[in-house]
Amino acid sequence: MKLKCFYIVFCFSILFCVDSFALTLIERETTRIQKAYENIQDISGSFTQKSFIKDLNRIDTFKGQFFIKMPMKMKWMYTGESTQEIFINNDVIIIYQEKEKQAFRSRFDRKTYGQAPIALLSGFGNIKEEFNVSEKNGKLNLKPKNQTDGILYIEVETSEEGFPIRSFTIYDTHSNRTELTFLDVKMNTGLSEDLFKPSFPKGTNIYEYNTQ
Repeated sequence: MKLKCFYIVFCFSILFCVDSFALTLIERETTRIQKAYENIQDISGSFTQKSFIKDLNRIDTFKGQFFIKMPMKMKWMYTGESTQEIFINNDVIIIYQEKEKQAFRSRFDRKTYGQAPIALLSGFGNIKEEFNVSEKNGKLNLKPKNQTDGILYIEVETSEEGFPIRSFTIYDTHSNRTELTFLDVKMNTGLSEDLFKPSFPKGTNIYEYNTQ
């Protein structure tokens, strides 16, 4: 009987230690990310994006570069066959497709990150306010407190050195997921304002949607 009681107490102790470790990890990593963001004026680097599309049973892979100027100016460029540039300036998003000689301009709603998943990078400085945070397999799981364009949760892999986020994966309500991995990230290099001003060659068709 004593052995059985000891085993039960031992099991509860193990569970308590695991829970305590998870809470410590969550607090440490969220605090570290928010502290890093307090001192960030701009971020730039390269990225790889993998989009897993369930209905098509397909994986699309893209590569490119990104530039962010806090709080909400962004530019990123997809290279390769799917070349395009995307700009965000507060509540306006512009998608420029050079090969098709066209650009699309519309409102950007922070609740619809599906338009531009990499834009989440600018919002991770408010993790505790915007997300319910848990831990799984050493990664942070972020569940939006407010409705966000079908996003179920975001899985974040942190980095011990430099920029605190190595990658994140968005899981949506349609069982799709988008994985973004960041490389050669630089902070506070003094990015020029001109970098975030799109310039289109003559003959580019510009289409506007819901800009009012």
